[in-house]
Amino acid sequence: MNHDELAEFLRSRRARVTVRDVGLPDAGRRRTPGLRRQEVAQLAGMSIDYYIRLEQARGPHPSRQVLNALARALMLDQDERAHLFRLAGQPLEPVRIRTDVPDSVMHLIAFLEEVPAFVLDAKYDMLAWNPVAGLLLGDLDARPPEQLNVIRWVFMAPDIAEHLGDEEKGRFARASVADLRMAAGRYPDDAGLQALVTEMLALSPEFARLWAEHEVRPRREQRKIITHPRVGRIEAICQVMPVPDRDDLRLVLYTAEPGSRSHQALRELRQLTLSS
Repeated sequence: MNHDELAEFLRSRRARVTVRDVGLPDAGRRRTPGLRRQEVAQLAGMSIDYYIRLEQARGPHPSRQVLNALARALMLDQDERAHLFRLAGQPLEPVRIRTDVPDSVMHLIAFLEEVPAFVLDAKYDMLAWNPVAGLLLGDLDARPPEQLNVIRWVFMAPDIAEHLGDEEKGRFARASVADLRMAAGRYPDDAGLQALVTEMLALSPEFARLWAEHEVRPRREQRKIITHPRVGRIEAICQVMPVPDRDDLRLVLYTAEPGSRSHQALRELRQLTLSS
């Protein structure tokens, strides 16, 4: 159980909920946003002392019944509820990140000749990719291993603005941090993931700001605009799919509307891989 992370998460979610959201009477002006501690305790059916101890990182190990009550009181969605359970030591998934990519997935990305495809683990290390993805994302084959982490790339790469616009980069950064937050709760003892978070907190104020918001959300389909130096602007549909029986791995595909200029650009990238 991660007492400190659980306490911070509870405080951040409490600050987000108003008395109007949960149907409580408004007792007037408040010094801080969100519900008061006693209101959360009332909604969850527990003593105020018990809840205060949880928020002060000195509480007992909460039961599943208590966690379900807190999730209802704080109006957590499905993803946030799962994160709460992980922080409280009630893991629902494996507790170690695996990095071995199944042969079937390796074969799949190899056959997707015109579709950029790559595999990420839970800490955003790129483990495998096909040639067109390697070219789209900046000569991946020539990068050292430490530069194959997407989190480091989006927050630290000097050329990120040339690849993604400011607005696009902001959306991608927020979504990635929210997803990494979930992974940190799922794999609290993974040294590599914890080292990455510590590194980024020290090096990137933007990462630190987003991390402090405690947003948790898995990566799902997202539209992205990428500017490639050789084929130009690509409006891609980024599809993120969990590898079957391996929730710590994600298969990422970049597709485009059939017949569009972006579709043609992806075909041009494929031709460039054949001529290089």
